[in-house]
Amino acid sequence: MSTVQGGAGQLRREMSRLDLVMAGLGAIIGSGWLFGVLYAANYAGPAAVVGWIIGGIAVILIGLVYAELSGMLPEAGGIARYPHFTHGSLVGFIMGWGAFIAYSTVPAIEAEAVVQYSEHYITSFNNSTLLRFVVEALLLVLFFAINSYGVKAYAKTNTIVTTIKFIMPSVTVLAFLFFASHWSNYSFKPAGSVPGGFAPYGVAGVLKAVALSGIVFSFLGFRQAVDMAGEAKNPQKDVPRAIMTAIGLAVVLYVMLQVVFIAGIAPSAIVKGWASLSFTSPFAQVAAALGLGWLATLLYADAIISPAGTGNVYLASTARVVYASSANKYLSKKFMTLTDRGGAPILGLLVTLIFGILALLPFPSWQSLVGVISSATVFTYMIGPVSATVLRKNHPDAHRPYKQAALEVVGPLAFIVGTLIIYWAGWNIDWKLIVALLAGTAIYALVASRPNTSLDKVDGASLKSGIWLVAYMVVMLAMTYFGSATFGSPFNGGKGLIHYPMDLVVVVVIAIVFYYWGVSSGRMTQAGVDAFERADSDRMARNQAEKSSPLN
Repeated sequence: MSTVQGGAGQLRREMSRLDLVMAGLGAIIGSGWLFGVLYAANYAGPAAVVGWIIGGIAVILIGLVYAELSGMLPEAGGIARYPHFTHGSLVGFIMGWGAFIAYSTVPAIEAEAVVQYSEHYITSFNNSTLLRFVVEALLLVLFFAINSYGVKAYAKTNTIVTTIKFIMPSVTVLAFLFFASHWSNYSFKPAGSVPGGFAPYGVAGVLKAVALSGIVFSFLGFRQAVDMAGEAKNPQKDVPRAIMTAIGLAVVLYVMLQVVFIAGIAPSAIVKGWASLSFTSPFAQVAAALGLGWLATLLYADAIISPAGTGNVYLASTARVVYASSANKYLSKKFMTLTDRGGAPILGLLVTLIFGILALLPFPSWQSLVGVISSATVFTYMIGPVSATVLRKNHPDAHRPYKQAALEVVGPLAFIVGTLIIYWAGWNIDWKLIVALLAGTAIYALVASRPNTSLDKVDGASLKSGIWLVAYMVVMLAMTYFGSATFGSPFNGGKGLIHYPMDLVVVVVIAIVFYYWGVSSGRMTQAGVDAFERADSDRMARNQAEKSSPLN
C-alpha cells in the first residue's frame, strides 16, 4: 500500500478502478432519478428526454477534460488544486470555495430525499418539521461516522451500496418497458388552451429543465473519481477510465428512465398540462398505478438506500476539497490532519458535517436546493478546460496517460455549455451563488493580507491571473438580470432587454471571450511545477514496484 503525506497521518492509496467507478456512479445515482424525471417533465413535457441527452453531452465534454487532468495530476480534491496550479491563489480560492458550497449541500439534499420517500412508511414526517430535521441530521452523522474510518471502509461500503443502487433503476426501466402502455403521451394534446405535443413548452422549456429540474444535478457526481484520485492505487490509468465509464453508464440509464416514466403516466394525470403533474414519490406512485405493487415496494426501499449512498459519497468528496484548500494554503494546515487509523481528513469531514446540517435549515425541499447546487458545481467544472489548455501550453511534454484529442475544440465547447447552463438557471439562483462566491473571496483576501499569516496571499501575479474570473461572474450576473424573461421573470431578473433566442447567442459570445481570456491569463506556477514532480516521482515508484513484484 502506498501513501500520500498529509499534515498528521497519511492519505492511503487503497482505491481500485472499480472503487473509483463506483464512487462516480454512487454520486450520480442518488435522488436525481427519483425526482428529476418528474420535474424535467414539468418543465419540458415529453421533450424532457432531449434534456437528459443535452445534459449528458455537456457533462461528457467536461468529463473528457477532467480525464486528462486527473490522469496527469492525480491530486486529492483536484477541483481546488488544478486552478491553483495554473492561475494562482485568487482563481484557486474561488473555485475551491465554489466547490465547497456545491458539495457540502449535497449530503443535505440527499438526506432530505430519504425522508421525503420515507413518508410512505412514517407518516409523522408530514406533520413535524422538527422530526424531519432531526432524522436528516442523524443521517449526516452516519455518513460522517462511515467516512471517519478511512477511505478503505468508505470504498467497501460505497461499492456494495452503489451496486444495489444501479440494479434498482435498471429493473425499473425493464419493468416499465413491459407494463407502461401510455406511449401516446409523447404526442398528447390536452383540451383547451393547455399546451401539448412532444415539446409543449418549446426549446426554452427543455433548456430550463436541463438547469433547474435536476438533470445537470443528477450527472454531476462523475468527478468524485477526480477528488479521490490522491487515494487511488493507480490513479494515472484508473481515474480517467473511471470518469468516462461512470458518465457513459449514467447517460444511458437516465435517458431510459425518462423515456419509460413519460410512458407510465396515465393521460388523466396530464389533462391540465405537464406543468401540473405532481407526485411526492414519482416512480413508486406510477409503478403502483400500473399495478406493479412489488416494484413500488422495492422503489420505496431503494429510495432510502440510493440518496443515502450519494450523501455518503459527497461527504467524502467535500472533505477532500477542504484538504486540498489546506494544501493550497487557503486554510490552516490543521485541515490536512488525517486519522492514524484510516487516513481520513477528519477536520474536513467535521466541517462538511456542520455545513450540511446548517444547509437543512433554510432549504426545506429537494427542488429548492437543486438549482443552486447545479449552478455552483457547473461553475467550478468550467475551470477544467481552461486549466487543461494552460497546462498543455506550459507543460507540453508532461506525461499524459489520457490526452484529449482536439482539446482546442472540446475545451471551448465545454466552457460554452457550462456558461449556458448557468444562464438557464436564471437570476433568482445565480445572484445568490455569485454574491456568495464574491463575498467569500473578499473575506479570504482580507484575512490572507494580514501580516504573519501562513495563508497564501492574493498577490499581484494572482490578481492579474484571476481578474478575468471576477469579471466573468459580474458579467454573468448582469446577463441573467437584463437577459430574456424566458429564463427569469420581470420581478426576478430577466428584464428582457435582450430577447430570446438572441440572448443565447450573446451568452455564447461571452463564454468564448472569457474562455480565451482565462487561458491567456494562465501562468506557470511553482505549485504546478511541484505537482508534476510529485506525479512523476509517484509514477516511477509504481513502475519500479511493478518490476520488482514476484508476479513479474
